[in-house]
Amino acid sequence: MKILITGCRGQLGTELQRQLAEEGCVLGPLPERLRKATVIPVDVDELDITDREATINYIRRHQPDTVVNCAAVTNVDGCETARDAAFRVNAIGPRNLALACDKVNARLVHISTDYVFPGTPNGGVPLDECAQPAPISAYGQTKLLGEQYVRNFCRRHIIVRTAWLYSYYGKNFVKTMIRLGRTHDRINVVKDQLGNPTNAVDLAYHILKLSVSHDYGVYHCTGNGICSWAEFAAAIMEEAGLACKVVPCTSAEYAAANPQSANRPAWSALENRMLRCTVGDEMRGWREALKDFFANWNGE
Repeated sequence: MKILITGCRGQLGTELQRQLAEEGCVLGPLPERLRKATVIPVDVDELDITDREATINYIRRHQPDTVVNCAAVTNVDGCETARDAAFRVNAIGPRNLALACDKVNARLVHISTDYVFPGTPNGGVPLDECAQPAPISAYGQTKLLGEQYVRNFCRRHIIVRTAWLYSYYGKNFVKTMIRLGRTHDRINVVKDQLGNPTNAVDLAYHILKLSVSHDYGVYHCTGNGICSWAEFAAAIMEEAGLACKVVPCTSAEYAAANPQSANRPAWSALENRMLRCTVGDEMRGWREALKDFFANWNGE
């Protein structure tokens, strides 16, 4: 088995490599086909996925069985002011990978986001894969177009939407809250945006299960359970043993204080229905996964 990972130095790409090297994680061993897999980790220095010819030639030369596309511009606010850059990486890049994978009959696992949804309440019901996307930010719009290109140009595609991702590596909400909690007595965090915190360990494990499956299509893959950003932040302070008080605020209050911020969905809680009905949903509850993060994090 030969698996190529784009965006290999990001949160998810790094975790995927760790699990492939260790042949498993706390959730269990990897599928047999992934034992001793040949892993080709690439980032923009090795492969610029916005270059169509370079991407096709690279995939043709290495002949991977599966490509996992973790490459993305994920700075939600930054996408509003640098829309062309977001468009190239989040839309054109997946198109190029889809074209390249289809030429060598490789499976393409493409990582997407809850931000493809508009954030309408949906009666408090989590959004499954039948829900209709309608993004309200440049980030969500470019990611949705990337999904559409993957569907259109690669027959063997798996699209995985996730949300509120954190890991031991790189920058993320959990580490930001810890940093602020160490230097502030109180912080304001939005209370009216709800979703699913997702530990990268859980997400990577399920992506690797999907990477050897023939259950093609769209998947939601997030931590189980729903909370607000404020509730998530309060749980982080509790697990970190920090005295910093989390003060819930509204999205309108946050936007007034941060006028350059992009619109974010108020309701983007996802339901892992496709996962549950195919390879199995072993995603942990978000509080359990957060506790495990702190039990194994080295503090860096």
